[in-house]
Amino acid sequence: MTTSQSSPPRSFTVLALVALVFFWGANFSVVKFALRDVAPLVFTTLRFLLASCLLWVFLRTAGGRVRINKSHRLAVIGLGIIGTTLYQTLFIYGIDWTLAGNASLMLATTPIFTTLLSWISGQERSGVTAVAGLSLSVLGVALVVLGGSREVSLAAGTLRGDLAVLVSAAAWSVYTVGCVPLVHRYGVVPVTAVTMWVGTLGLLVVALPACLAQDWASVRTASWLAVLYSGVFAIATAYFLWYYCIRQIGSTRTAVYTNCTPLIALLVAWLTLGEVPTPLQVVGAGGILAGSIFVRVGKIERHRLGR
Repeated sequence: MTTSQSSPPRSFTVLALVALVFFWGANFSVVKFALRDVAPLVFTTLRFLLASCLLWVFLRTAGGRVRINKSHRLAVIGLGIIGTTLYQTLFIYGIDWTLAGNASLMLATTPIFTTLLSWISGQERSGVTAVAGLSLSVLGVALVVLGGSREVSLAAGTLRGDLAVLVSAAAWSVYTVGCVPLVHRYGVVPVTAVTMWVGTLGLLVVALPACLAQDWASVRTASWLAVLYSGVFAIATAYFLWYYCIRQIGSTRTAVYTNCTPLIALLVAWLTLGEVPTPLQVVGAGGILAGSIFVRVGKIERHRLGR
């Protein structure tokens, strides 16, 4: 059974999308500051440990229990490893091996992977208008990045990092689409919590050498606050908002709207650092917004998943 999802999202869903984009957009500056004191993989592990604990406390306080059927446990473990351990490890190392602009361009492919996987899995079918909007949004992100950064070079020297970030974008899309049936069956918070717990355990194993080598005495208070923000808002809260929005408006629309994240980073830099957007970035911003509108009004059929 399918149902058309061309109607606008409800007001709370719009607020959730705005909050999600803001949390992720502001997180770039937060992470950049914290990495002065903390190794990248250590920072990632710390914020996921914090987010995992926060979700556990939330579930305990709310009286909720996580009960996953035996038939779904293997899928939950696999998705947790893909969506947290694999994604975060590839992303962190990819950033180190390539340029910042290259990484932004690679991450802009996330909506494309998400749409393709949603189509392959039978969860969604996108019309021409929605596909055009998706393409326009990705092009807009490319213009924003190319217009404001000299750190873009698709050359052999950055190939390893480019591929790592590209695969991380695909991994996030696999996690997103793979969790949708589980979210409909068990709820947003339980699925987010369990997959995050599994993935965080994997991160602990991968990051153990870096954690042992970290100079903990040199970590400033401000960096610990950055870990706090990133874990509470950019991970725990954002993951919940991500899957709440997917449940309300589908994977494709949610993924495309999050392409507005570079706009938030651009706006924050303009207001706080005085970095005036270039004409190419303004054009790119218009492309992102126009593409998001096209996807919103375009026809997307979603398969109704039962509990």
